[in-house]
Amino acid sequence: MTTQSPPLRLSVLDQSPIPEGSTGSRALHDSLELARLADALGYYRYWVAEHHGTPTLACASPEALIGPIASATSRLRVGSGGVMLPHYSPFKVAETFSMLAGLFPGRIDLGLGRAAGTDPNTAFALQRDRRHAMPDDFPQQLAELLAYLDDTLPPEHPFARLARSLPGRPEVPAPWLLGSSPQSGVWAAQLGLPYAFADFITPTGVSIAARYRREFEPSDWLDAPRVAVAAWALCADTAEEAERLASSFRMAMRLLHQGKFIPVPPVETALRFLAEHDAQGAGGSPAGARLPIVPALNRRLIVGDAGTVRAGLEAVARDYGAEEVMVVTIVHDPAARRRSYELIAEAFGLRTETAANDSCDPRTTPATCELRPAT
Repeated sequence: MTTQSPPLRLSVLDQSPIPEGSTGSRALHDSLELARLADALGYYRYWVAEHHGTPTLACASPEALIGPIASATSRLRVGSGGVMLPHYSPFKVAETFSMLAGLFPGRIDLGLGRAAGTDPNTAFALQRDRRHAMPDDFPQQLAELLAYLDDTLPPEHPFARLARSLPGRPEVPAPWLLGSSPQSGVWAAQLGLPYAFADFITPTGVSIAARYRREFEPSDWLDAPRVAVAAWALCADTAEEAERLASSFRMAMRLLHQGKFIPVPPVETALRFLAEHDAQGAGGSPAGARLPIVPALNRRLIVGDAGTVRAGLEAVARDYGAEEVMVVTIVHDPAARRRSYELIAEAFGLRTETAANDSCDPRTTPATCELRPAT
């Protein structure tokens, strides 16, 4: 008798893209609209990213957007993908997400990252003390934050009282560790945390995820390893239309890798740009003027019609041994982005899986559903 594996969970990682001709304010409202749609379509969780000092992406404060999204939806888990912990006090992060967990019981995730989420100058502007560089003490920050959440600071610790007084108790957020390099997977395994790998940044993380699973140490948070993979995907009614829409992201990425930050360009602008610079790369201009001609500079893009995108997402999940794929999509037209998530939901039959997802009680054991420290 064979055991049927559970269906692949599909979730959304929203970077709140700002289209050329629009505004950051409008982009944040677009995120709210997409979250409502994802809730109705049957996506499992909705994470918002943290980026600073860029005209491309609007969300600089995930915690400021999580509350409105959770209020506008009813069944999605909502969280950060992620909070860039080096910018913050662990206690402040614990308090903020404790409040969110208290307001939205069983629905809040705290995804944590180590990256700056910006360029070095903007990262320096984020520092409270600018007399010297900030220490590279992420493991210590992470350990302190987790100790606040699960109230494991020793009684003699000067902050023990603070852990017991988090405002949202008894509710707590579910912590995740995010990463795009080997070290994050090592930490996630050592601490017994679920691990979300950013394949859309580094499409070579299969061995990193495998090592995480091999070295995982069970914890009060999690009994067994859990992997989610974040993948860039764009679906349209035809493969040709999907490729057209993807040109906006390709142009933005090429310029980003030259240190140029722009809003997400319209399709026609992007198509002209790519045609001109691909011609240069083929030998039409001096070598010094050439731009890279690798699509999206070695980033994995899953682009096509519904069948193609479903197959691509399933393949990524299979490669990583992931129980969940978080889909990130950047296009110029917010309506095209919503349509992409609609088509992906239809391709996976998400509406038929919604009832099964809703039956998952986040307050049961971590192996059954989401994470909660043992009591």
